[in-house]
Amino acid sequence: MTLLALAAVGQLGDLLQQTGWVARIVLLILLGFSLFSWAIIFQKYRRFRAIERQTHQFLQLFRAVERLPSPKSFETATATSPLAAIYTAGYRELESQLASANPHGGKLKSLNAVAVSMQLASAEQVRRLERYMPWLATTGSVTPFIGLFGTVWGVMDAFSGLGEAGAASLRAVAPGIAEALVATAAGLFTAIPAVIAYNHYLHHIRELAARMDNFMAEFLAAIEKTYG
Repeated sequence: MTLLALAAVGQLGDLLQQTGWVARIVLLILLGFSLFSWAIIFQKYRRFRAIERQTHQFLQLFRAVERLPSPKSFETATATSPLAAIYTAGYRELESQLASANPHGGKLKSLNAVAVSMQLASAEQVRRLERYMPWLATTGSVTPFIGLFGTVWGVMDAFSGLGEAGAASLRAVAPGIAEALVATAAGLFTAIPAVIAYNHYLHHIRELAARMDNFMAEFLAAIEKTYG
């Protein structure tokens, strides 16, 4: 297996050495897309793992107490969770209303204002989660065509050289076509992981958005029960 891998790498190196300047530019562009996409994929993977763990901890802490605790009581353990940011926004609005209404018995002025504050915080959290997602979508949709351009250019170059040589045989044109197809393979190698990661993380974002909506409903119900 190792010998086969070394042989494949050596053959690929020979093909790259024989490619023209246009194909090399195409491959460099695809390499840039691929490196940045993989950096995003690993960054998203680490972040979603931390979010999942800290969201679970946050919900445990939130549901373990009867009254609404201060956000400072669990901000160190759940700083990455979007639910913690939403809770902080709603708690601050609730606290400001209760403080201003203290002479009148500490009643809640507007539950809708608390809901709006939490919805704004939720939208901001979704926006942060979606950061760099368009790059993955662009990589998945554009790089196959970039690779195809390199292939078409390489095939044209191969047939042009064939015409100049005057030799009409498969042996004469096969190396040029093989070099050209490297660009198509590179384009697919760049696009496929980006498309898979985009769909996977988009599903995670939608799940988190649904959990944020559910938590807002739970939090507003607790406020109405306590201060309504």
